[in-house]
Amino acid sequence: MSRGNWMLLLGVILALGLTQSCYTLDESEQVIITRFGEPIGDAVSEPGLHFKVPFTDTVNRFDKRWLEWDGDPNQIPTLDKKYIWVDTFARWRIQDPLRFFQNMRDERTAQSRLDDIIDGETRNAIASFNLIEAVRASNRAFKDEDSRANKEREERLESVEVGREKLMQRVLERAKSVVHDYGVELVDVRLRRINYVDEVQAKVFERMISERKRIAERSRSEGSGKSAEIRGQMEKELRTIRSEGYKRAQEAQGKADAEASQIYADAFGRDAEFYQFVRTLEAYRGAVDGTTTLLLGGDSEFYRYLRGSGRK
Repeated sequence: MSRGNWMLLLGVILALGLTQSCYTLDESEQVIITRFGEPIGDAVSEPGLHFKVPFTDTVNRFDKRWLEWDGDPNQIPTLDKKYIWVDTFARWRIQDPLRFFQNMRDERTAQSRLDDIIDGETRNAIASFNLIEAVRASNRAFKDEDSRANKEREERLESVEVGREKLMQRVLERAKSVVHDYGVELVDVRLRRINYVDEVQAKVFERMISERKRIAERSRSEGSGKSAEIRGQMEKELRTIRSEGYKRAQEAQGKADAEASQIYADAFGRDAEFYQFVRTLEAYRGAVDGTTTLLLGGDSEFYRYLRGSGRK
């Protein structure tokens, strides 16, 4: 082999050796170096350029950030024998990379192990308490416009002694103590959703519908009673107003009649003949029209002024 080929081969080997002897690390990563499969030294977490023994050392990268664990919904019986679907989620991170590598090797294995630990602790916690403890966090009153229905509902519900928050805190503490041995820090475990199984859900919905119908019927009944009360009060006030108006009208009419009678009396006193004449004309106007036929005797008082007019 010529000298030029040897130099080229040496350059390739040196470049390959240099490439294999260094690696870079960003802010979100941490590394465990293994030599022939066995970890050496402490974890490397400082970002930047780092060196290792080429060809014998292997870089095992792990995430430093908080990671998500999303559990599968599980059917769990509560202490009061009510079967529910429980869906949980959690947040965790790799706290001790060396211990994590020795126990888990990679994140996929860790996720599977968390499935067993968190699901198991959640099942134990749910099964140790009644359903109300997983559903409600405290004994606070419901926000309901119908205060009576709210009070009745509160009386039917059991008292909350632990509550959802403390229940999940219990799951977190027990699971956290287990995963710590694997180099994992568990920061939070939460219930995403709780739901009845299909067999129970239909009955729950029927009971809710029945309760709402009962509340609506009671509201309609109370509204009808209030409406009748308002109408009765209105009719009473209307009768009072009409009675007062009739009284005032009669008083005004009586006063007017008295004044009219006084006027008639005064007029009669001044000229009795003229007053008699005017009253007779008014009687003619009221008794006779274009279609009226009168049969009067010659000595009729009603005919007196007509008869006198005829002689003139």
